[in-house]
Amino acid sequence: MSKRPIKSNPCVDTAPSTQRAVPSSVADDAIHAVLDTLATSVAVVDLRSRVKRLNAAFEDLLGVSRRLVVGAKLTSHFTEPELLAQAIDATREDAFTVTRFEASLQPDHQTHALPVHVIVSRTDEPDTVMVELLPLDKQLRQEREERLVDQALANKELIRGLAHEIKNPLGGIRGAAQLLQMELENKALHDYTQVIIHEADRLQSLVDRLLAPHRKPHVVGDVNIHEVCERVRAVLLAEYPKGLSVQRDYDLSIPEFRGDKEQLIQAVMNIAQNAALALGDLRARGKANITFKTRVARQITMGKVRYRLALELHVMDNGPGVPAVIKDRLFYPLVSGRDGGTGLGLTLAQTFVQQHQGWIECESEPGSTDFKILIPLS
Repeated sequence: MSKRPIKSNPCVDTAPSTQRAVPSSVADDAIHAVLDTLATSVAVVDLRSRVKRLNAAFEDLLGVSRRLVVGAKLTSHFTEPELLAQAIDATREDAFTVTRFEASLQPDHQTHALPVHVIVSRTDEPDTVMVELLPLDKQLRQEREERLVDQALANKELIRGLAHEIKNPLGGIRGAAQLLQMELENKALHDYTQVIIHEADRLQSLVDRLLAPHRKPHVVGDVNIHEVCERVRAVLLAEYPKGLSVQRDYDLSIPEFRGDKEQLIQAVMNIAQNAALALGDLRARGKANITFKTRVARQITMGKVRYRLALELHVMDNGPGVPAVIKDRLFYPLVSGRDGGTGLGLTLAQTFVQQHQGWIECESEPGSTDFKILIPLS
């Protein structure tokens, strides 16, 4: 429990007012409109924990319409209701008290409890307190995203610098091997110079792929995400005609947005191709499945910026999952869980999505892997 002063109400002028009183319903609508602009979940409750008003973020967190919550006790949504009741009592007894504690919320749309950080403070309205909820997993995710964004920027500069340093001597190595081959009279020795030339070409191709996202211009146009998914789906089914099922679960109300269609196709393609390759054993048994799922996400924070609406695209598969040893480094360059993999597919996918102010997340366990692409819509 911590204390902080709360601004007292300004002195009220007792002189007769010439202005017409604002109807309470209009005032409530105005208060609700202000609360709905907040990104955090906020509710105003009376001293018996009955909800008087709450904002849209709180409504989404509970998974219940506000008309079903207003008038009901907020404590009923907590696994330990006495903690909130005690915090309300403590705040009521001291107008300068702000009570903070951690609790477990039980949203109606989830089977498991959601850990939250709870802040209870007094309001200017008599006999009411404000309850603010901060999901702990959301806070941890934002901190992780900030670290990953910083890491991605550092990786970008490292890759560009390293690629240029590698590219220059590669040309010299290849040229010297060609000249050496021309001077060798023993044709049997040409096999060795050919190894040098082929390996130099392979490294050159790798460098070109590393630099590709920074060379091509960002071509912006109207993008329909379902056209992107359908293009990738067609390629997958053509490449793996047997044993692989590619399912659709689309929200067709998602609007078009401004972006680089070819970059997004490549990003989704890289993720889907990785999934298809990981499903090799299941494809052989005819049980491999990839699903494209689109939804609209609301009130999403990415890169410390809050967006009202965002595209949420899931690429899900029923494969063995991402190896635990690389899960935390999945989007780093040259990190691969597959023999013969370059470790660039997911790195490039993340780069392309970041150029749309978005982000890719991954949740994986044996039998279920979900790559989630988030891109702001507004």
